[in-house]
Amino acid sequence: MDSRTGVVAIVITQKNAVQSVQTVLTNYGEIIVGRMGVPNHQTGRNVIALIVEGQVEKISALVGNLGRISGVTAKSVLTPEGIKEN
Repeated sequence: MDSRTGVVAIVITQKNAVQSVQTVLTNYGEIIVGRMGVPNHQTGRNVIALIVEGQVEKISALVGNLGRISGVTAKSVLTPEGIKEN
């Protein structure tokens, strides 16, 4: 199976969802290469960008679990299949 690299964008609009998001991210920590979070205290909307690397199924499971949390939207963009290192 191919390992893919990508970005997962997470938008949190409900403060009570933050702990659930953190739990999911901890559970998938082995595929998270980097993380940047930007809280907006005025609007209550928070954005997290993850750099991920792993099997498509594992990345999809991460995004799916995040998307099932009320007040959370998650989307991913991955490198195309078959991309080889130079």
